[in-house]
Amino acid sequence: MKTHSKLFFYITLSAILLVLIAVWSLGTGVYDFGGKSAFEVLGKVIRGDSDLSMSDKYVVWDVRAARIVMAILIGSMLSVSGTILQGLFRNPLATGDLIGLTAGATLMAAITIVLGGYFREYLPEAVQFSLVGIAAFVGSLLAMLLVYRISTSGGKTNVVMMLLSGVAISAIGFSIVGFLIYISKDDQLRDLTFWNMGSLAGATWTKNAILAVVLIFSFSILLPKGKALNAMMLGEKDAQHLGINVERLKKQIVIIVSLMGGTCVAFSGTIGFVGLIVPYILRLLFKSNYGFILPLSAIFGSILLLTADTFSRSIVEPSELPIGILTAMMGAPIFIAILMKFKKSV
Repeated sequence: MKTHSKLFFYITLSAILLVLIAVWSLGTGVYDFGGKSAFEVLGKVIRGDSDLSMSDKYVVWDVRAARIVMAILIGSMLSVSGTILQGLFRNPLATGDLIGLTAGATLMAAITIVLGGYFREYLPEAVQFSLVGIAAFVGSLLAMLLVYRISTSGGKTNVVMMLLSGVAISAIGFSIVGFLIYISKDDQLRDLTFWNMGSLAGATWTKNAILAVVLIFSFSILLPKGKALNAMMLGEKDAQHLGINVERLKKQIVIIVSLMGGTCVAFSGTIGFVGLIVPYILRLLFKSNYGFILPLSAIFGSILLLTADTFSRSIVEPSELPIGILTAMMGAPIFIAILMKFKKSV
C-alpha cells in the first residue's frame, strides 16, 4: 500500500471512530427527552420542526452538540500543537503546558478577569468582547518567545534548558495566578477556578465559529510541514542543506502554536497533556514520520478530548468532573513512561 493510500485509510478509520464517539456523546446525559432519543430531537432541530420544546432544543443543540464540536476543535488544536512542538525541538516532552505556553496564556487571562474592570471600558467594543482571548494569545506568545530565547544559544536550542525554563516560567505564572485568586472577588474566583481546572461547559456556537476559523488558518500552515519536520529530525544544519528555511519555520510554528494555545485556553481553561498523550501513541505506531503523525494527531486529539469530556460529565452525574483532572490523570503516567524510556538521553 502506497504512503498516501495508507494515510487516507488511517484518516478514514479514525474519522469513523470520531463520529461514533460523537454519537455516543450526544446520547449521554441525565436529561429526559420524554421518550424521544437525543438523535430524534437533533433531527427535528435540523429540520426546524415547530412542535419541538425549547428545553429539548436547548439541551441537544446549544449544550450537547455545541460542546461536542468544541471538544473536537480544541482537542485537535492541542494535539497538533504538541506534535509540531515536539518535531521542532526534537524532543517528546515538548508540549505547550510543559514549556510554559499554557501558564503564560492562563496568567494573562487571569489578569484580564481580575483587573480587566479597571481598563476594559476604555477599549473598543470589539476588543472588549474578545479581550480574554487576546490576552491569552499574548501570554502564550510571550511565554513561548521567552522559553525559546532562554534555551537557544548560537542558533541551537538546548532541550534541557528549554524544559527547565518552561518549568520556571510555569512556576512564576501560576504563582501570580495564585495571588490573583487570593485578591479576587467571588464571581472572579469562579472564573479563575474554571481556568485552572479546564472545562468545556461554556461551549457556544459563537466560540466554536472563532475556534473553527483559528483551526482552519493554523492547520493550513502547519499540516503541510510534515516533510520539513522530518528533515529537522536530522538536525538544523542538515535541514538547511535540504532547502528548509529553519528560522522561518521556527517563527511560523512559535506564532501559530501560540495562537492556537491562547485561543484554546481562552475558551476552555487549562487542559493539559493532550499534546503529550496523542503524539506519544502515534509515535509508537508510525515512528517519527510527521507526514503521518501530524494529520492523524488532528483527529486523535479530537477523539481523546471528546472521550474525556463525555466521561467527565457522566462519571459523577448530575455534576461534572473538570476535564483537566481527567487529562492529567491520563497524561501523567505517559509522561513518566517517556521519562523512563529516554532517561539516559535526558
